[in-house]
Amino acid sequence: MQVKINDSWKNILQSEFEKPYFENLTSFVKNEYSKHTCYPKGSDIFAAFDFCALDDLKVVILGQDPYHGVGQANGLCFSVHDGITHPPSLINIFKEIEKDVNIPYPKSGDLSRWAKQGVLLLNATLTVRAGEAGSHQKQGWEQFTDAVIQKISEEKKDVVFLLWGGFAKKKAKLIDKNKHHILTSGHPSPLSANRGYWFGNKHFSKTNNFLQSIGAATIQW
Repeated sequence: MQVKINDSWKNILQSEFEKPYFENLTSFVKNEYSKHTCYPKGSDIFAAFDFCALDDLKVVILGQDPYHGVGQANGLCFSVHDGITHPPSLINIFKEIEKDVNIPYPKSGDLSRWAKQGVLLLNATLTVRAGEAGSHQKQGWEQFTDAVIQKISEEKKDVVFLLWGGFAKKKAKLIDKNKHHILTSGHPSPLSANRGYWFGNKHFSKTNNFLQSIGAATIQW
């Protein structure tokens, strides 16, 4: 597994790449990709870091696992390639944006347009076996992505963290609340959204209001 990421990340993450757990993780991922169909494709595993340099980082959105369906995962949480049917969680994200900031529902589910504006779209686990949700959990990815969150908390200030659902909310303990802005809500998945835990959270306007208050450019959702 070649780690090709933006230089701004390399400087703060190099120590993680050299730890024994990451070597074990690399071996596991290489073995899985050689024996099974896995997502995303190898060159997209670190796409979240490629598209969003640490220097430009303003917002972090946390997902759990990459999509495990054919052609869906592109290395950015909740995002899919152009032409791919929008998964239920992404549909609910776009519906909330439509209501919250009055942006029409988009044709493209590719969220790289957000990433290029400084939104880190980070899954806790960066790879998955096709058709098997959670199949690459507890192999070291969570240790790596927890370290990413902690490094962001240490190195940056005034980052907006959007923590959706129970899994993401647990990551709040890794973030310095005195330096950063944390917004939490239910998950955009239908199970949570249909119970009233997602719609109306206004996280997209709240994020932009905060960015505006610190003199930063807002996100074009």
